[in-house]
Amino acid sequence: MLRPSRALSPLALIALPLISGCSADPSGYPSLAPRPIEKMGFEEPATPPPAPIAADPALDSRLTAIAATRAAAARAFDAAADRAATRTTAARGAAVGSERWLDAQTAVAELDSLRSTHADSVGQLEELAAARAQALQPAYPALDQALDAARATAAAQTRRIDSLAAALPAG
Repeated sequence: MLRPSRALSPLALIALPLISGCSADPSGYPSLAPRPIEKMGFEEPATPPPAPIAADPALDSRLTAIAATRAAAARAFDAAADRAATRTTAARGAAVGSERWLDAQTAVAELDSLRSTHADSVGQLEELAAARAQALQPAYPALDQALDAARATAAAQTRRIDSLAAALPAG
């Protein structure tokens, strides 16, 4: 017959380390309180102010030359648009294919040619802006302003041509 003390001995040896783990010092475990980094918000950090834009004399002189060309093209367009408006008004009651109608159509067609001269300047400005973007250079305010003004003028010219063409009898 086995003695009960010897039968429990191997079982007690296995259970003893398991039970001792439960009685260990609780201060060795990490705290469940938020850590300092977890107390920080999720907001994006403030962006630094933009660096001041350095003057670009070569670009400024190019912008001046394009502005002069663009202004001349806009003046020529405005003068031709006034002539086209006069001819379009004269052609309002005229039959399609009549002399007055043909004069008005020719004047409106001339506006398309003058608009393309201005559009060339817009294209040059867009190329300058694209070159700066490709070089990862910051935006240049003078270029942005010139481009915005050129696009606005081009849109106004298109609207004026469309209104004059709409005023003519369809042919």
